[in-house]
Amino acid sequence: MAAVQEGLQVDEARRMILEEFRPLPPESVALPQALGRVLAEAIRAEHDLPPFPNSAMDGYAVRAADTEGAQREHPIHLRVLGEAAAGHPFSGAMGPGTTVRIATGAPLPPGADAVIPVEDTDDTWGPGRSLPPMIAVFRAVRPGEFVRPAGEDVARGTIALEPGTVLTPGALALLAALGRFEIPVHRRPRVALLAIGDELIEPGRPLPPGCIYETNRTALAAQALEAGGEPIVLGIARDDPEDLQRLLDEAAAHRPDLIVSSAGASVGAYDWVKEVVGRHGEIRLWKVRIRPGKPFAFGHYRGVPFFGLPGNPVSAMITFDQFVRPALRRMGGYPRWERPRIPARLAEPVSSDGRETYFRAQIFYKDGQFQARLSGLQGSHILSAMARANGLVILPEGIRTLPAGATIMAEVWVDLQDLIETSVILPSVALGRAL
Repeated sequence: MAAVQEGLQVDEARRMILEEFRPLPPESVALPQALGRVLAEAIRAEHDLPPFPNSAMDGYAVRAADTEGAQREHPIHLRVLGEAAAGHPFSGAMGPGTTVRIATGAPLPPGADAVIPVEDTDDTWGPGRSLPPMIAVFRAVRPGEFVRPAGEDVARGTIALEPGTVLTPGALALLAALGRFEIPVHRRPRVALLAIGDELIEPGRPLPPGCIYETNRTALAAQALEAGGEPIVLGIARDDPEDLQRLLDEAAAHRPDLIVSSAGASVGAYDWVKEVVGRHGEIRLWKVRIRPGKPFAFGHYRGVPFFGLPGNPVSAMITFDQFVRPALRRMGGYPRWERPRIPARLAEPVSSDGRETYFRAQIFYKDGQFQARLSGLQGSHILSAMARANGLVILPEGIRTLPAGATIMAEVWVDLQDLIETSVILPSVALGRAL
């Protein structure tokens, strides 16, 4: 059994944890279910895209040489052989002095090498209009003009999407255009979530004296989904070692990729996580020099990676974000687990006790730079500040205070471009320093 690492720095703890995780094996999912998933294999084009030369305009397919010298004052007349529409190609071939009326997307007829837009002819094309026997062409075109060549988008045999690509709506459209329906993606990690505490009551039920509603499973399940995982929300264990083992065994029976508990990971009289997990597994990491969130554990329970998070809701969410989320992103095959970090100017001073400290903040763009102010009281039980935050500002270990105007690193939860475009200075809120 490996020795327990205790009191590591945040980066050291994260590095040790991530060493245990690799992308999960691929599975095949249908195209409509693939949004946000990560490609496990390269996608190679089995045909050209477009698969054939086609018209980029409504107009007339022509031989470019037949249009030489055409002007509005001196048009060139061509004999109309027929028409081509999307899904209905012209069945014949074009010779000198002939043309075929063609709709956008229709295959270019054999013999044609360009398209004249309908606006540059005397045809008053419209729904139900009959095909004219002749047209007048008012301009010359070059070979290839207004034609989409076969393979212009993706050539047959080339790689259209690389492994590790996160499937966006645009990527799904490309896969559909290539005729792919079953897509090889990394399996989503399954995360079993449980809470611990005699005082915890399920939301929606009457609240007895001295009790509180359980929030952590709701928050952590949302964080797991956002990270690309599949949460398995279990029950609430009492402050009793046997009940905790019962719920941990229930979690393991679901065959998850991770087990995450909240509370019970400290050193109080009712904190049983370390002992119970050690009965059928091991604790490899105990406590991290992070604020909030010091009472944190990582190990294995019955062979399943186990994270023991603090009970205070903000501590649980921040330690999930800093330690569990990176593991989920790596298992899901995502090319990056890190959130964007940017320098921001502090709108007010911040202080802590020397541990690496994560302040909930409102980050905004003003006067050509990113700025940050705290989103409310910073106690580890204060959820309103978490609800108002769009990121965190991070006071490095060993630094106890920074004044207003100082530059600090900010971890952003939203799209940076959106942040710049929509920045509004939110109303000031009462600020506190308790963590």
